[in-house]
Amino acid sequence: MKTIREIKEELQAASGTEREKLLELYREDTRSGVVGLVKKYDREKELLEKEKQRIEDMKVYENTYSHVGWICGIDEAGRGPLAGPVVAGAVILPEDSKILWLNDSKQLSAKKREELYDVIMEEAISVGVGYASPARIDEINILQATYEAMREAISKLAVKPQILLNDAVTIPQVEIPQVPIIKGDAKSVSIAAASIIAKVTRDRLMAEYDKIIPEYGFASHKGYGSKSHIEAIRQYGPSPIHRATFIKNFL
Repeated sequence: MKTIREIKEELQAASGTEREKLLELYREDTRSGVVGLVKKYDREKELLEKEKQRIEDMKVYENTYSHVGWICGIDEAGRGPLAGPVVAGAVILPEDSKILWLNDSKQLSAKKREELYDVIMEEAISVGVGYASPARIDEINILQATYEAMREAISKLAVKPQILLNDAVTIPQVEIPQVPIIKGDAKSVSIAAASIIAKVTRDRLMAEYDKIIPEYGFASHKGYGSKSHIEAIRQYGPSPIHRATFIKNFL
Protein backbone atom coordinates (compact mmCIF):
# COMPACT_ATOMS: atom_id res chain seq x y z
CA MET A 1 0.00 0.00 0.00
CA LYS A 2 1.30 3.45 -0.95
CA THR A 3 1.96 5.99 1.76
CA ILE A 4 -0.18 9.13 1.96
CA ARG A 5 2.83 11.19 0.91
CA GLU A 6 3.34 9.00 -2.17
CA ILE A 7 -0.33 9.35 -3.08
CA LYS A 8 -0.14 13.12 -2.61
CA GLU A 9 2.88 13.37 -4.92
CA GLU A 10 1.20 11.07 -7.45
CA LEU A 11 -1.94 13.24 -7.56
CA GLN A 12 0.11 16.42 -7.83
CA ALA A 13 2.03 15.03 -10.79
CA ALA A 14 -1.10 13.81 -12.59
CA SER A 15 -3.63 15.90 -14.48
CA GLY A 16 -6.82 15.55 -16.49
CA THR A 17 -8.21 12.08 -17.02
CA GLU A 18 -5.17 10.50 -15.36
CA ARG A 19 -5.88 12.33 -12.10
CA GLU A 20 -9.59 11.47 -12.35
CA LYS A 21 -8.72 7.76 -12.60
CA LEU A 22 -6.43 8.02 -9.57
CA LEU A 23 -9.07 9.83 -7.53
CA GLU A 24 -11.62 7.12 -8.30
CA LEU A 25 -9.06 4.52 -7.23
CA TYR A 26 -8.26 6.27 -3.94
CA ARG A 27 -11.90 6.88 -3.00
CA GLU A 28 -11.80 3.35 -1.59
CA ASP A 29 -8.96 4.28 0.77
CA THR A 30 -10.40 5.06 4.21
CA ARG A 31 -7.28 6.65 5.69
CA SER A 32 -8.13 10.21 6.80
CA GLY A 33 -5.16 11.69 4.94
CA VAL A 34 -6.25 10.11 1.65
CA VAL A 35 -9.90 11.04 2.23
CA GLY A 36 -8.75 14.64 2.74
CA LEU A 37 -6.74 14.60 -0.48
CA VAL A 38 -9.68 13.28 -2.49
CA LYS A 39 -11.98 15.93 -1.02
CA LYS A 40 -9.42 18.62 -1.81
CA TYR A 41 -9.29 17.68 -5.49
CA ASP A 42 -13.06 17.28 -5.65
CA ARG A 43 -13.44 20.85 -4.33
CA GLU A 44 -10.92 22.14 -6.87
CA LYS A 45 -12.83 20.41 -9.67
CA GLU A 46 -16.11 21.88 -8.47
CA LEU A 47 -14.61 25.39 -8.33
CA LEU A 48 -13.13 24.94 -11.80
CA GLU A 49 -16.50 23.90 -13.23
CA LYS A 50 -18.14 26.92 -11.61
CA GLU A 51 -15.46 29.19 -13.07
CA LYS A 52 -15.94 27.71 -16.54
CA GLN A 53 -19.67 28.40 -16.27
CA ARG A 54 -19.05 31.95 -15.01
CA ILE A 55 -16.84 32.64 -18.02
CA GLU A 56 -19.45 31.21 -20.37
CA ASP A 57 -22.00 33.54 -18.79
CA MET A 58 -19.59 36.44 -19.42
CA LYS A 59 -19.66 35.64 -23.14
CA VAL A 60 -23.29 36.70 -23.55
CA TYR A 61 -22.39 39.87 -25.50
CA GLU A 62 -19.68 38.10 -27.49
CA ASN A 63 -22.20 35.42 -28.45
CA THR A 64 -24.86 38.01 -29.29
CA TYR A 65 -22.57 39.81 -31.74
CA SER A 66 -20.54 36.84 -32.98
CA HIS A 67 -22.15 37.11 -36.45
CA VAL A 68 -20.76 40.64 -36.90
CA GLY A 69 -17.06 39.69 -37.03
CA TRP A 70 -14.13 40.64 -34.81
CA ILE A 71 -15.28 41.82 -31.38
CA CYS A 72 -13.06 44.20 -29.41
CA GLY A 73 -13.34 44.96 -25.70
CA ILE A 74 -12.31 48.44 -24.55
CA ASP A 75 -11.54 49.67 -21.03
CA GLU A 76 -9.31 52.14 -19.20
CA ALA A 77 -7.25 52.43 -16.04
CA GLY A 78 -6.29 55.59 -14.22
CA ARG A 79 -9.13 58.08 -14.52
CA GLY A 80 -9.06 58.87 -10.81
CA PRO A 81 -5.37 59.20 -9.78
CA LEU A 82 -3.64 62.48 -9.02
CA ALA A 83 -0.61 61.52 -11.11
CA GLY A 84 0.36 59.51 -14.16
CA PRO A 85 -1.39 58.88 -17.47
CA VAL A 86 -4.75 57.36 -18.18
CA VAL A 87 -4.24 54.09 -20.08
CA ALA A 88 -6.71 52.33 -22.36
CA GLY A 89 -6.68 48.72 -23.46
CA ALA A 90 -8.31 47.21 -26.56
CA VAL A 91 -8.45 43.42 -26.83
CA ILE A 92 -9.79 41.06 -29.48
CA LEU A 93 -10.07 37.53 -28.09
CA PRO A 94 -10.49 34.43 -30.25
CA GLU A 95 -14.09 33.30 -30.52
CA ASP A 96 -13.29 30.03 -28.76
CA SER A 97 -11.29 31.69 -25.95
CA LYS A 98 -10.96 29.47 -22.88
CA ILE A 99 -9.18 31.97 -20.62
CA LEU A 100 -10.46 31.56 -17.08
CA TRP A 101 -10.59 34.03 -14.14
CA LEU A 102 -11.17 37.08 -16.35
CA ASN A 103 -12.92 39.79 -14.35
CA ASP A 104 -12.95 43.48 -13.55
CA SER A 105 -9.25 44.10 -12.87
CA LYS A 106 -10.07 45.77 -9.55
CA GLN A 107 -11.55 42.47 -8.33
CA LEU A 108 -8.31 40.58 -8.98
CA SER A 109 -5.10 40.49 -6.98
CA ALA A 110 -1.99 42.07 -8.49
CA LYS A 111 -0.48 38.60 -8.88
CA LYS A 112 -3.54 37.26 -10.72
CA ARG A 113 -3.64 40.33 -12.98
CA GLU A 114 0.01 39.79 -13.93
CA GLU A 115 -0.65 36.13 -14.68
CA LEU A 116 -3.68 36.94 -16.81
CA TYR A 117 -1.83 39.73 -18.61
CA ASP A 118 0.67 37.18 -19.96
CA VAL A 119 -2.10 34.76 -20.96
CA ILE A 120 -4.09 37.47 -22.73
CA MET A 121 -1.03 38.78 -24.59
CA GLU A 122 -0.25 35.24 -25.76
CA GLU A 123 -3.75 34.15 -26.76
CA ALA A 124 -5.46 37.33 -28.00
CA ILE A 125 -5.96 37.92 -31.72
CA SER A 126 -4.75 41.47 -31.15
CA VAL A 127 -4.06 43.90 -28.29
CA GLY A 128 -3.78 47.69 -28.48
CA VAL A 129 -2.79 50.12 -25.73
CA GLY A 130 -3.30 53.88 -25.72
CA TYR A 131 -2.16 56.63 -23.37
CA ALA A 132 -3.04 60.20 -22.45
CA SER A 133 -0.38 62.07 -20.48
CA PRO A 134 -1.01 64.15 -17.34
CA ALA A 135 -0.41 67.30 -19.40
CA ARG A 136 -3.00 66.18 -21.93
CA ILE A 137 -5.46 65.40 -19.13
CA ASP A 138 -4.99 68.94 -17.81
CA GLU A 139 -5.41 70.37 -21.30
CA ILE A 140 -8.62 68.65 -22.43
CA ASN A 141 -10.02 67.11 -19.17
CA ILE A 142 -9.96 63.50 -18.02
CA LEU A 143 -13.01 62.31 -19.97
CA GLN A 144 -11.78 63.62 -23.31
CA ALA A 145 -8.27 62.32 -22.54
CA THR A 146 -9.74 58.90 -21.80
CA TYR A 147 -11.54 58.90 -25.15
CA GLU A 148 -8.28 59.91 -26.84
CA ALA A 149 -6.42 57.02 -25.19
CA MET A 150 -9.18 54.63 -26.26
CA ARG A 151 -9.01 55.80 -29.87
CA GLU A 152 -5.24 55.30 -29.81
CA ALA A 153 -5.65 51.78 -28.40
CA ILE A 154 -8.08 50.92 -31.20
CA SER A 155 -5.72 52.34 -33.83
CA LYS A 156 -2.92 50.07 -32.59
CA LEU A 157 -4.86 46.86 -33.17
CA ALA A 158 -3.35 44.66 -35.87
CA VAL A 159 -6.87 43.56 -36.86
CA LYS A 160 -9.74 45.99 -37.41
CA PRO A 161 -12.73 45.03 -35.26
CA GLN A 162 -16.28 45.14 -36.58
CA ILE A 163 -17.80 46.03 -33.21
CA LEU A 164 -16.61 47.50 -29.90
CA LEU A 165 -17.82 46.46 -26.47
CA ASN A 166 -17.10 49.38 -24.13
CA ASP A 167 -17.20 49.69 -20.37
CA ALA A 168 -20.09 52.18 -19.98
CA VAL A 169 -18.97 54.81 -22.51
CA THR A 170 -19.55 55.62 -26.17
CA ILE A 171 -16.29 56.87 -27.70
CA PRO A 172 -16.69 59.91 -29.96
CA GLN A 173 -15.03 60.11 -33.39
CA VAL A 174 -15.04 56.34 -33.86
CA GLU A 175 -16.85 54.92 -36.90
CA ILE A 176 -16.92 51.32 -35.65
CA PRO A 177 -20.29 50.38 -34.08
CA GLN A 178 -20.16 50.46 -30.27
CA VAL A 179 -22.07 48.79 -27.47
CA PRO A 180 -21.68 50.58 -24.10
CA ILE A 181 -22.19 48.15 -21.20
CA ILE A 182 -22.59 49.35 -17.63
CA LYS A 183 -20.06 47.50 -15.45
CA GLY A 184 -18.95 45.79 -18.62
CA ASP A 185 -15.64 44.65 -17.15
CA ALA A 186 -17.62 42.21 -14.98
CA LYS A 187 -20.07 41.20 -17.75
CA SER A 188 -17.91 40.71 -20.86
CA VAL A 189 -14.73 38.65 -21.24
CA SER A 190 -13.44 41.05 -23.89
CA ILE A 191 -13.88 44.12 -21.69
CA ALA A 192 -12.46 42.26 -18.68
CA ALA A 193 -9.37 41.37 -20.72
CA ALA A 194 -8.99 45.01 -21.81
CA SER A 195 -9.38 46.09 -18.18
CA ILE A 196 -6.52 43.82 -17.12
CA ILE A 197 -4.24 44.95 -19.96
CA ALA A 198 -4.85 48.62 -19.12
CA LYS A 199 -4.41 48.15 -15.37
CA VAL A 200 -1.21 46.08 -15.54
CA THR A 201 0.32 48.38 -18.15
CA ARG A 202 -0.37 51.43 -16.02
CA ASP A 203 0.76 49.81 -12.76
CA ARG A 204 4.06 48.80 -14.35
CA LEU A 205 4.55 52.32 -15.67
CA MET A 206 3.91 53.86 -12.25
CA ALA A 207 6.45 51.46 -10.73
CA GLU A 208 9.00 52.73 -13.25
CA TYR A 209 8.20 56.34 -12.36
CA ASP A 210 8.78 55.42 -8.72
CA LYS A 211 12.38 54.50 -9.54
CA ILE A 212 12.97 57.96 -11.04
CA ILE A 213 11.10 60.05 -8.44
CA PRO A 214 10.84 57.78 -5.38
CA GLU A 215 9.79 60.43 -2.84
CA TYR A 216 6.12 60.19 -3.85
CA GLY A 217 5.69 56.41 -3.41
CA PHE A 218 4.13 55.80 -6.83
CA ALA A 219 4.92 52.07 -6.71
CA SER A 220 2.59 51.56 -3.76
CA HIS A 221 -0.40 53.81 -4.50
CA LYS A 222 0.00 54.10 -8.30
CA GLY A 223 -0.76 57.82 -8.17
CA TYR A 224 -4.07 57.60 -6.32
CA GLY A 225 -4.81 60.07 -3.54
CA SER A 226 -3.63 58.13 -0.52
CA LYS A 227 -2.78 59.99 2.69
CA SER A 228 0.96 59.42 2.18
CA HIS A 229 0.76 60.62 -1.41
CA ILE A 230 -1.02 63.85 -0.48
CA GLU A 231 1.50 64.45 2.28
CA ALA A 232 4.34 63.99 -0.24
CA ILE A 233 2.75 66.48 -2.65
CA ARG A 234 2.56 69.04 0.15
CA GLN A 235 6.14 68.36 1.20
CA TYR A 236 7.85 68.17 -2.21
CA GLY A 237 5.40 69.99 -4.46
CA PRO A 238 4.12 68.55 -7.75
CA SER A 239 6.25 66.26 -9.89
CA PRO A 240 6.33 66.36 -13.70
CA ILE A 241 3.72 63.56 -13.84
CA HIS A 242 1.18 65.12 -11.47
CA ARG A 243 -2.11 66.34 -12.92
CA ALA A 244 -2.27 70.04 -12.07
CA THR A 245 -6.06 70.12 -12.28
CA PHE A 246 -6.32 67.21 -9.84
CA ILE A 247 -3.94 68.46 -7.10
CA LYS A 248 -4.75 72.18 -6.89
CA ASN A 249 -6.65 71.67 -3.62
CA PHE A 250 -3.62 70.06 -1.99
CA LEU A 251 -1.12 72.84 -2.68
